Amino acid sequence: MPRLDRKIAMITGGSRGIGAATARIFAEQGASVIITHRDSASDAEGVRAALPGNGHRVIQASAADTSAIELAAKSVAETEKRLDILVNNAAQTRVIPHTDLNALDDDFFDAVMKTNVRGAFATVRAFRDLLTAGDGGVIVNISSLAARMAGGSNIAYCASKAAIDNMTLSLARALAPEIRVVSVAPGLIDTQFTSAWDPKVRQAYIERTALKRLPTPEDIGRAVLAVVSDLTATTGTVIPIDGGRPLG
Repeated sequence: MPRLDRKIAMITGGSRGIGAATARIFAEQGASVIITHRDSASDAEGVRAALPGNGHRVIQASAADTSAIELAAKSVAETEKRLDILVNNAAQTRVIPHTDLNALDDDFFDAVMKTNVRGAFATVRAFRDLLTAGDGGVIVNISSLAARMAGGSNIAYCASKAAIDNMTLSLARALAPEIRVVSVAPGLIDTQFTSAWDPKVRQAYIERTALKRLPTPEDIGRAVLAVVSDLTATTGTVIPIDGGRPLG
């Protein structure tokens, strides 16, 4: 029997990258997967159509729109009746040099916090009852090595992921014992976003990474699966998937 047989999982921002890879891995393990997206309906539908198994669907709900999140929770309550796994993956960022404070204007700073932090919290708040409706829910927040090393795409992004790790601990305490909450913190990932970086910058990063490679979205998806299926006595912690980058 697959490890996630008959489980209901929702992945926010599941139309590409880590979210799409996690959706595929969950579906291969028998879960019915709900993918949310902000404005990438075609990509999200493509991911859904390629998933093995049945019961998968797509919901349009921006992490920055609390009303849309609440409507998504109502839809899940009416259709699936419960939610076993929530992966808070939706995030917003762009590359802004840390030294260029003027380029990090208030509007963009607020947008990053609204999506990356408030959106994750609003999603947990909206789906809390559904996560307790089954045999015990699991929330996995996708964080980042940037929370620890403050070297991500911009200062606001780093701060948002540090907030996610802190919030993971608070939520784990608040929601126990019915719901476990864990952060999975990737380092620089080999995705479409990072492939556009200056090759010299990417290579320098790889050379400073102990395993001499960038983790893939599938590496992160497998880590999320491990949290859900295997690390059943784990809550309120941050699990790095970074190729040993801090060792460099």
